[in-house]
Amino acid sequence: MASSSFRPANDPRLGIAFICLGMVVITVNDSIVKVFSDRYPLHEIVFVRAAVALLFSLVVLQFEGGLRALRTGRPAAHIARGLCMVVANLAFFGALASVPLADVTALFFVAPLLITLLSIPFLGEKVGIRRFTAVAVGFVGVLVMLRPGAEELEHAPDRLTLLLPMVAALAYATMQILTRKLRASAPASAMAIYIQGMFITVSLGFFIVAGDGRFAEGVENKSWLFLFRAWVWPTLEHWLVFVLLGGLSGFIAYALTQAYRLADAATLAPFEYVALPSAIALGWLVFDHLPDLWVLLGCTLIAGSGIYVYWRERKLAEGGGGRRRPEPTERGRAARADDLADP
Repeated sequence: MASSSFRPANDPRLGIAFICLGMVVITVNDSIVKVFSDRYPLHEIVFVRAAVALLFSLVVLQFEGGLRALRTGRPAAHIARGLCMVVANLAFFGALASVPLADVTALFFVAPLLITLLSIPFLGEKVGIRRFTAVAVGFVGVLVMLRPGAEELEHAPDRLTLLLPMVAALAYATMQILTRKLRASAPASAMAIYIQGMFITVSLGFFIVAGDGRFAEGVENKSWLFLFRAWVWPTLEHWLVFVLLGGLSGFIAYALTQAYRLADAATLAPFEYVALPSAIALGWLVFDHLPDLWVLLGCTLIAGSGIYVYWRERKLAEGGGGRRRPEPTERGRAARADDLADP
C-alpha cells in the first residue's frame, strides 16, 4: 500500500482560506447545474463532469503513489461509499431543479447532525446531552423550512421534492461514516477515483435504461424530468460548460483536500457554512430569488446547531469536556476533504 511522505506544515489561516474558496466554488458549481436542469438530463451532466474530474484525479494520483495506490483489500466498502455519494448527488441536484438554491443548500446541511447521530451505532462514539440538544434544534430548523401546510402555497414544491435534500444528507452522512472506517486504507486521490468511477458507471446505467427519455414522457415534476430526460447532444458552448463543471469538481477536491491538510477538522468545519450565504447571494443574482423569513430562520437554526456541534467536539478533543479524541491523521483529513467536494 502506497503512502505519501509529504507532510505539509500546519497553517490554519491558509486552510480556512482554502475551505472558504472551496465552498464558494461548490455553490457556483451547483448554480450551473441548476441552470442546465431544464435542458439536459442529470445523468448526462454527471457523466461528463465525472469523466473530467477522473482525469484530474488520475494526475494527482501520480503524486500519491501511482496506480498501485488503487489496490484495496476492501472493495465492497469502497463500492458502498461510492453508491452513497452517487445517491447524495442525484438527490441534491434533483431537488435543485425545482427548489431554490439556498433552500436546498440549507436542508442539506443537516448532514453534520446526521453524522453525529450515526457515529453512535457505527463508530461507538459517545454523544452527550448538549450535542443531542443541538441536533434537535437543527431538526426544528428543518421543520421550520418545510412548514407543514406550505405545499398549499402557490408555486410551492411538493413535499417529496423538499425531502430530496434530506435524502442527500443521509446518504452523505453514511458515506462519511464509511470514510472514517476507510481513511487509512487509501490516499485521497484514490478514493476520489473510486467515487468518479461509480458516477460514470451509474450514469451509463441510466443512459442504457432511460437515456431515450421513456420514463419522462407525460411527467411534469421538474425533479423527475431532470433525472430521466432523454440525452441531448450538447452544443459547443455547452460542451465547454460541461468541461468547466468537471474542472470545478476537480478544483473543489483539491481545495478542500489542501484545507484539511493544513488545519484540523474542528477548526475548518464551521467555515463550510460559508456555502449558505453564497447560495443566498447566487440565488438572488442568478435566479432572482431571495429566501423568505421562514427559510432564513430555518437556515439559522440548522447552521447554528451544526456549528455548535463542531465547537463542542473540538472542546472534547482538547480535553475540556470529557473523553479526549485522537487527532485525525493527515491522510484522514485528506480523505474527508475529498468527500466534502460535492454536493
